[in-house]
Amino acid sequence: MSTSLIPFLEMNGSANEAIDFYVKALDAKVVYTLRFGDLPGNRESPLPPEKKDLISYAILKIGESELQLTDNVTGSSYQKGTQVTIVVQTNDKDKATQYFEALKQRGQVNEPLQASFFSPAYGNVTDKFGVTFRILTRGQQ
Repeated sequence: MSTSLIPFLEMNGSANEAIDFYVKALDAKVVYTLRFGDLPGNRESPLPPEKKDLISYAILKIGESELQLTDNVTGSSYQKGTQVTIVVQTNDKDKATQYFEALKQRGQVNEPLQASFFSPAYGNVTDKFGVTFRILTRGQQ
């Protein structure tokens, strides 16, 4: 079993700019980029044209580490300086469930742990200390 902690940045429409910046500033390599316009179901949906090129999910490799980014397009509150969450990534669905259940104690479930098109078990939880974690099992459903 493999588990890693990965910083996850939520940007307010500036993820493309941030990616370019980190590539130059930190010698980052772009490993993966998915734009909102390319998401399953969003190709023909009423997503505003100005949001189709925003980043749904990106992975940068910096040395031996990984940095993940997204753009906030939901209209939920965004406050500069609080956009960092931690991804707990594992290849074991049972371990992901264990982590999620432990972190949600006296915390808040933001997205229940469930299968998605990109993961057999994905969820988002804020722990009792106010730290937000995205639990992600590698692989596809």
